[in-house]
Amino acid sequence: MHEFPIIELGGLSFDLSSIIAIVVSTVICMVLGVLATRKLSVANPSKMQNFMEWTLEFVHNTVASTMPLDKAKKFINLAATLIMFIFVSNLLGLPFGVTFDAHHEVKWGNVVVVSQELVDEKGGAAHIAFWKSPTADIAVTSGLAIVSFFLIHFLGLKMNAKHYIKHYFKPFWIFFPLNIVEQVARPVSLALRLYANIFAGEVLISTILMLKWFGIPLLAVWQGFSIFVGAIQAFLFTVLTMVYISQAIVHEEHEEH
Repeated sequence: MHEFPIIELGGLSFDLSSIIAIVVSTVICMVLGVLATRKLSVANPSKMQNFMEWTLEFVHNTVASTMPLDKAKKFINLAATLIMFIFVSNLLGLPFGVTFDAHHEVKWGNVVVVSQELVDEKGGAAHIAFWKSPTADIAVTSGLAIVSFFLIHFLGLKMNAKHYIKHYFKPFWIFFPLNIVEQVARPVSLALRLYANIFAGEVLISTILMLKWFGIPLLAVWQGFSIFVGAIQAFLFTVLTMVYISQAIVHEEHEEH
């Protein structure tokens, strides 16, 4: 397996390959958005406009299936951003890899990218990869899950404070600790599910590449399947986030009685 360049700044470790991949994913999403809306036309829409309209319609229907329509409209932009960014991020490591062998310490300016300790640990030649799917990094998926976690609870307190707080003590007050555990488990499951599926796919691709020419048919099949897995995981993360938001902000009238 390849090692990834880790830089230390202010006592914190940053995976440079993940940072590069996140920036690239963001740029791709922004470019797609600009291309799809650059020349909007009702009479003669472009293929990109048709694609974006289909995507937004799909996202709208997905969000509307989790909460009342009047509330769903507020979260279409969030859901579209999530599903597009995660889908692009899931696929980023499929087409190719950027790797090199480091035989000595590598620096960018005063920042150590590949340490001499790592090179020595790998027997004088460390295989460094600068390209991967950002969602194959647990730190990235955890970041997405934590942002979703805080957003869910912020919206619950802002839009449905009274009933949101009361639900922690239902059906009886003794269930309060279990309800807290449930809330904490949600971002953990979101992060681990996304990370495990994408990371496992990239590990298998690395294994297939070891077969060289014999692995080409397997690689083609697996990459096609990985696109499907990437789409499913982007959908699951987005729809579960919308479900959790709905549970936080939607108050059922029958609970009053």
